[in-house]
Amino acid sequence: MADRKKRDRYAGAAYEFGANAGLNQGGGAAPPQPAIPGYGAAAPGCGAPAQGYGQPSPGYGQPAPAYGQPAYGQPPAQDPNALGQQFGQMNLGPQGQGAPQLQQQPQQQQQPATAASQNQLFPSDLIAQPFHVSELYNPPPPINLPANAAATPSEFANESSKYLRCTLNTIPTNHSLLKKSKLPFALVISPYASLHDSEDPVPVVHDQVISRCRRCRAYINPFVSFLDHGHRWRCNMCNLTNDVPQAFDWDAAQQKSVDRWQRPELNYAVTEFVAPQEYMVRPPQPLCYYILLDCTQASVNSGLLAVISRVIKEALERIPNADGRTRIGFMAVDSSLHFFSIPPDNSENNDAHQLVVSDLDEPYLPMPTDLLVSLSQCRNNIENFLDRLPAMFQNTHVPGFALGSALRSAHKLISPLGGKITVVGASLPNVGHAALSPREDKSLLGTGKEGSLLQPANNWYKSFAVECSKNQVSVDMFLFSSQYQDVATLSNLPRFTAGQTYFYPGWNAARQEDVVKIAKEFSDYLSAEIGLEAVLRVRATTGLRMSAFYGNFFNRSSDLCAFPAYPRDQAVVIEVAIDETISKPFACLQAAVLHTTSSGQRRIRVLTLAVPTTENLANVYASADAQAITTYFTHKAAERALSSGLDAARDALQGKIIEILQTYRKELAGGSMGGGGLQLPQNLRALPILFLGLIKNVGLRKSAQIPSDLRSAALDLLSTLPLRLLVQYIYPAFYSLHDMPDDAGIPDPTTGQITMPPLLNLSSQAIVPYGLYLLDDGVNQFIWVGRDTVPALLGDVFGVEDRTQLKQGKTSLPAIDNDFSERVRAVVEKSGDHKSKGVGSITQPSLYVIKEDGEPSLKLWAQTLLVEDRADQGESIVQWISKLREKVVQ
Repeated sequence: MADRKKRDRYAGAAYEFGANAGLNQGGGAAPPQPAIPGYGAAAPGCGAPAQGYGQPSPGYGQPAPAYGQPAYGQPPAQDPNALGQQFGQMNLGPQGQGAPQLQQQPQQQQQPATAASQNQLFPSDLIAQPFHVSELYNPPPPINLPANAAATPSEFANESSKYLRCTLNTIPTNHSLLKKSKLPFALVISPYASLHDSEDPVPVVHDQVISRCRRCRAYINPFVSFLDHGHRWRCNMCNLTNDVPQAFDWDAAQQKSVDRWQRPELNYAVTEFVAPQEYMVRPPQPLCYYILLDCTQASVNSGLLAVISRVIKEALERIPNADGRTRIGFMAVDSSLHFFSIPPDNSENNDAHQLVVSDLDEPYLPMPTDLLVSLSQCRNNIENFLDRLPAMFQNTHVPGFALGSALRSAHKLISPLGGKITVVGASLPNVGHAALSPREDKSLLGTGKEGSLLQPANNWYKSFAVECSKNQVSVDMFLFSSQYQDVATLSNLPRFTAGQTYFYPGWNAARQEDVVKIAKEFSDYLSAEIGLEAVLRVRATTGLRMSAFYGNFFNRSSDLCAFPAYPRDQAVVIEVAIDETISKPFACLQAAVLHTTSSGQRRIRVLTLAVPTTENLANVYASADAQAITTYFTHKAAERALSSGLDAARDALQGKIIEILQTYRKELAGGSMGGGGLQLPQNLRALPILFLGLIKNVGLRKSAQIPSDLRSAALDLLSTLPLRLLVQYIYPAFYSLHDMPDDAGIPDPTTGQITMPPLLNLSSQAIVPYGLYLLDDGVNQFIWVGRDTVPALLGDVFGVEDRTQLKQGKTSLPAIDNDFSERVRAVVEKSGDHKSKGVGSITQPSLYVIKEDGEPSLKLWAQTLLVEDRADQGESIVQWISKLREKVVQ
């Protein structure tokens, strides 16, 4: 109650402080508002008396306005199924005949008698009922398997959308139907849902009894069938009958029989097996980090060397080292290579020795041992070394950064074991082997030739990465330059070694927010339990074949993907081809990751998914997963941008969404636009807006303002982010803070999770001049402060009541002792908490405060995230939907 009074007071104050000064005299309706500068239209309702700080969002039951009216994209009227039926009754489908034709009943399908009920197709019109953001994170259409498809009645037998998601939750039985649908058939694979095993509750089979099909090598899973009194099992991929191992029903440790129906591999879609000896080519490798630290003038002047040394020292205890075998080593790099030999803690001399190699063309290792040392045995001396390291280079004036030569030496040192090379760089690698030169050309930005800046400057980085992959070496890049750093070339190292490129443009230790960000991220990076010397293979029902592979890894053979270190915060996309007609009522796909854990155990993580089949196009469309489809096309677009240029990538995306709309109209909506609409089934309504968001993303957007380093880093994110974070990166989260509901920012009494305000569509029409908003794409967060925000609100959130005193740009929210400040901070923190979204990620979003009447470049940056507005050279949602409709009707 107190909260509501406070909001009324802020809103009342808004009248005195100019937001509505002089509007409500005379008692009549408020005169029209002038447009907010920099926006296409006036914010609706600015003149109406405010409730709370600002306007309540329109209720769910209100009719959706037509396109030209201000509130595009209000929440949907009611449950989508009811809507679909209404559309049918109102003849908004294909001129009155469509709905019955679309909602095919299961018995009409040419399927075996065991076929499950299929998802029904509910048509919807994107013009009559515009997309609202509350639909964005709807769960994918359910997977309806025939009764008794699984060997056990476990609810977890096919529950794996967090780990394994298919673009189609009902798949065509043959290639021609898939081709006709124009929809992709692909898997989005994220074998891990967290950075740490303890937070990733996958059941583990410890007894080393691993039953696999003799022919196709698929692992036993919930969808096999047992024959011959349970002595044999039939493979659900290739139909071969296999013997059940004798130990399958026996607990060797306790010397007693066990109930096989309790075994995890028959009950869970995702399980992990501890592998016996025959799964190892060599003894399990130890976890091994070799860290290359930029010690050039740029790195020292920005404070990077000092900060990263301290961060590593403080993170040493978090590095996985359960088996005591973890190894670590350091090299400082400028125009020479500075190796460090660190003695064990109990030796007579505890100081690290610096060994300098100046020959950059043929770099050699100055000594065979002590460059890669045991973390357990040398812990104290490693800490002493990290304390002393910044002082060794504090007066340096060396500008040269010999990264290529350093990488060759590091590879020579670490390749007998395998492991991670971690590069922390603040300069362009400009001397020594494979030196790069500045090639940013502003005149090319936004032109057809911009693609050349996104290509690697030379082939050495890719060929070196492939060499690393062969020797189980993964490379991660942490890039901090305030100048051009050629991310396009350097990101090839992580791309082919299953690493990641982390980009911190303009980083400086003088800004506390920059220090806090790298301290959290690098510490989380070192603590993650990675899977070493990993390979991924996907097997499937006979007739299906893995045909294309996207993500950061090296494709070693036709279907084997090599990951020197399996990243826990990335997704891989694999396209599936249908080579032969599938006669079964459902098909199975199984991804298996063979890896060594950080603690030295060889394990196999197995993810199995069963998907029903159909001969009916309506069923395919009714079961398509908009988020997974977007993820697939995002990977395709990122690859196209690098190979054929940005124009080609954007054109391909636009062409694809038009093709899907045309196919749906022609094949399933009776060829009619039913009163001038744009039709898609309910489950695919997010596709057009997600494609628009993708085309306007910083990685692909047509613009002459985006430096190529920033664009390259964005393309890396587009081709690696897990699905949940990718959707947010394409269509950011947008919240109104000044008029949050009373329970927002407070833990939910049942779950303990912070309650979030309702999401808003990404349009400036949601913004009022006295409002306070949060915009979050998962990488950056923006707090937008309206030009008429009242002093009381500024004081409660920022601790200053005078707008001119409010600091803009990168910042953090002050902890102010009042209820509203706590709630706003809780919402901002929860929005940036990736763990709560069920994904592993080290990223800590940067927070920027932006004043509506403040710094124009900051304001423009935030406005480019408002996907539904016009910004830079992009179209608004109204223009985009109109253009799609024109092309579809042609």
